[in-house]
Amino acid sequence: MIALKNVSFEYNSIERSAGVYDINLEIPSGQVLMLCGASGCGKTTITRLINGLAPAYYPGDLRGKLLIDGTDSSGLSLYELSQKIGSVFQNPRSQFFSVDSSSEIAFGCENTGVEREEMYRRIGRVARDLHMESLLDRNLFALSGGEKQRIACASVAAMQPEIFILDEPSSNLDLRTIADLKEVIRQWKTQGKTVIIAEHRLYYLMDLIDRVIYMEKGRIIRDLSVEEFRNMDERELHQKGLRSQKPIHFEVKEDKLCEEDVLRFTGLSFSYGKNEFLDIPEMQIPYGAIVGVLGYNGAGKSTLANVICGLEKGVRGSLHYKGKEFSAKKRRKCSYMVMQDVNHQLFTESVLEEILLSMKEEGEAAKQRAGEILRDLNLTEFQELHPMSLSGGQKQRVAIGSAIAADRDLLLFDEPTSGLDYLHMLEVSELLKRLGREGKTVFLITHDPELLRECCNYLLFLDKGRLSWSGAWTKENTGRVNRFFSAE
Repeated sequence: MIALKNVSFEYNSIERSAGVYDINLEIPSGQVLMLCGASGCGKTTITRLINGLAPAYYPGDLRGKLLIDGTDSSGLSLYELSQKIGSVFQNPRSQFFSVDSSSEIAFGCENTGVEREEMYRRIGRVARDLHMESLLDRNLFALSGGEKQRIACASVAAMQPEIFILDEPSSNLDLRTIADLKEVIRQWKTQGKTVIIAEHRLYYLMDLIDRVIYMEKGRIIRDLSVEEFRNMDERELHQKGLRSQKPIHFEVKEDKLCEEDVLRFTGLSFSYGKNEFLDIPEMQIPYGAIVGVLGYNGAGKSTLANVICGLEKGVRGSLHYKGKEFSAKKRRKCSYMVMQDVNHQLFTESVLEEILLSMKEEGEAAKQRAGEILRDLNLTEFQELHPMSLSGGQKQRVAIGSAIAADRDLLLFDEPTSGLDYLHMLEVSELLKRLGREGKTVFLITHDPELLRECCNYLLFLDKGRLSWSGAWTKENTGRVNRFFSAE
């Protein structure tokens, strides 16, 4: 179905010349293949070459030959390729064309002339397959990141292509939605579709994939059967920057947090239009805690972060901190948030300037501290590059660096390890723990169980805009987290 013969590709960009080199890869029809490796290893570039976005949309120098179902892809237009290949990107917003969910699912079918009745049938079928009937006829701007990812999957499935390409499809999904995604991939496999998945999360794919391609620095290092891959032990996986193959188990932790000195939120409520979306009568957080904010997609986690930062209008309630009451305006001055989509907060012409932009210091002192932050996040080699030229995981680390540089008392991170490999996840975890030791209070919205286990010492669980439970890693709370992360 797919053949790459002596393929090399380098981006035509002053800022970034990374690419892939000497790729020889044949993917038979009906195979489910996983591309894995550290952030920036070339996984996404391989997917762009197959679906034609490189070099058509991402210009660069392409050498070698790429065949799709026996046809040289260089002679096919993007329109022709899109009828054979469906792609789900790491950031689903980048592939949306409509403002409501049903129109978005129908968009591809409309563009290829599918009859109206057949289009309706397809929308209904993919909505049932993805258990997302409740997401139909919804405003895309009002959906959570995970819900948007499900809409992206549905819009591609409605096209009924022969090849599916998924780039980090689980990065913003909760465990329940990952289980739905897994079943959809299983259906595609049963239907004989060819599926290529570039992914950091491994465990949910272990009984689906047929083959694993491991990459380093733009080259294929190992081509493994799933049996060979399963035989790799955890230590070897982590050394290669890969996540665990098995579900994560949590244990009770003893962590000394002073629960007398707390941030106290009272009467927090917020509505989108007439719909009440957040209702938390009281919430208390110990100073210096690293708070894991948990809940299913659409539970209100990102909305809570916006409310804490003072970024939403019409919010009722108050924050009491160090003996003072903080209005929304004051909260904006003492807090900093790294958004789920970091493209919204990268403004400058270089990585170094992006870090300096957040700093109170000036001159040499600022540059010295910025250099330390870049070293801690393994970004020194990219400091002169444009932030938008980086990979998704690298952009994520730049945004995290900006938050650290801002030196605010309240720091909020919305899925900070989306697109990060195991080693970079550990680096982020160490930085977050250091912030906690420095007295910063960190809110961490995450579906990443490895990050949660590594650094969080306090927990909040939201359900439909309400605080279901909170507290430290007691036996009861640990059991709750284990049940949440084993949800199927």
